[in-house]
Amino acid sequence: MSGLRARFPHWGRRLGEDHFVTMRELGQLSETALTEAVEIRLTDKGLPNTFVPGRNLLFFTYAAAIAYRRNLQVLVGGMCETDYSGYPDCRDDTLKAMQIALSLGMDQRFTIETPLMWLDKAQTWQLAHELGGEDLVELIRTETHTCYVGDRSTPHDWGVGCGQCPRANCARPGGQMEARPELTRRGVGAR
Repeated sequence: MSGLRARFPHWGRRLGEDHFVTMRELGQLSETALTEAVEIRLTDKGLPNTFVPGRNLLFFTYAAAIAYRRNLQVLVGGMCETDYSGYPDCRDDTLKAMQIALSLGMDQRFTIETPLMWLDKAQTWQLAHELGGEDLVELIRTETHTCYVGDRSTPHDWGVGCGQCPRANCARPGGQMEARPELTRRGVGAR
């Protein structure tokens, strides 16, 4: 967030104060390739073993608790069904249900916005450019992390990562989503 604040100081008021929360319990709740050093593979359920069950549901629950304290109603997530690994907690229908559950459970109306949900890679990069120009595109490319094996040192045109894992394959042009279109068709109501 510091890089974002430094390059876009006029966004500071809209971004609000940072609130960092540790999420160590995810590693205690699941045995996946994102929480342990194991080989990445497809599971018997047809999902990559990088899927951490309920991860995004926990993220939104934590975010809603903070938003409740701050009297905020909008939660934003970067999930997308056009360029993802088929994770159930990234699906539009899941997030709509989560929005209802959070609103009911906290007796406050929340809206979960996912502006990337139906954008492809080119549209996502175009949106970044429209929002912040080359500065934002470069910040995303160099400061965000796109690797399931944890490589934060190898730069690519599409971001930082190993360049070999399934996430890197999704991120680079001509990657997994074009080779495996069935991953964009999972879930009820997927486009």
